[in-house]
Amino acid sequence: MDVSGLPEGITYLGDDVFAIDTMLAGYPGVVSAYLIRSERPCVVEVGTAGSASVLHGAISRLGLAAEDLATIVVTHIHLDHAGGTGDMAAVFPDAEIVVHERGARHLADPTRLMNSAAMVWGDRLETLFGHMRPTEAARIRAVAETGEIDLGGGRRLVSHYAPGHAKHHMGLVDTATGDLYVGDALGVYNPLTGDVRPATPPPDFDLDACLRTLRLFGDIEPRRLMFSHFGAVETVPETIGRAEAELRLWVETVRESHGTVGDLDHAIAMVRDKVMARYAPMPERAAGVLDTLAGAETNVSGIVHWLERLEAEQAGKKDVPTEG
Repeated sequence: MDVSGLPEGITYLGDDVFAIDTMLAGYPGVVSAYLIRSERPCVVEVGTAGSASVLHGAISRLGLAAEDLATIVVTHIHLDHAGGTGDMAAVFPDAEIVVHERGARHLADPTRLMNSAAMVWGDRLETLFGHMRPTEAARIRAVAETGEIDLGGGRRLVSHYAPGHAKHHMGLVDTATGDLYVGDALGVYNPLTGDVRPATPPPDFDLDACLRTLRLFGDIEPRRLMFSHFGAVETVPETIGRAEAELRLWVETVRESHGTVGDLDHAIAMVRDKVMARYAPMPERAAGVLDTLAGAETNVSGIVHWLERLEAEQAGKKDVPTEG
């Protein structure tokens, strides 16, 4: 197809891959979906429920009718990535929905997920994410440690279980291009500055699992890293290395304050002063919503939750009597 003169918010990346800005809550540059316009077209990530109409419109402008989309796949079920799955499934009735097995039941029945999100986000929930609609269970295909998605013509997406950010997270490798769709496993990338900040929200953040995922992604040796937040990156080893360094810095900064008076507030202040002050400024509109999704408060809360979980596990081991 002719890729000249594409509408704002759609970027052609070569190899029949299009990045689509889903305009989370009306903000540009926050969440990217990707359309692979192969023989069996596939969308990776759908954004929020509020973004579904934006994504649907972009896919239609790229020449696909409702019956043409073969697959919708989400890297994990957090609402900024998968909140619009039910809506997209409704407008593309022939598309199979692919998700990691730990997230499948929440797409079929989002009640528990939405109740949990309401506790976290309160009155911001509707504005940021909207309400996830259920997806027909018969259309959902759950994958485990690895899986495959047929893109047609011998081209495939291969999924790899990639926990650390979330227990239901996976990365996806395009066998034709070497592109790796990373979800939130590497954190949040700023295409204007090259900064990478981690995404360590509660309740699933696990440092060891994150580091294993980073090693896995390095071993895959992808050609490009396709960030959900935000865009395609060709400096692969450097970016993975930077993501690991930033992750370790955030964790060590929170460790320094852990157990002190005003623990959480102190840790947030330390991260803002010692870590986030190093980052180049982002456009004001996008910066506000990204600070909400993956800023100091959210990330530090996830790290503190992980530290407390470690302490509880260690205390439990100490309480177990030794033999003899």
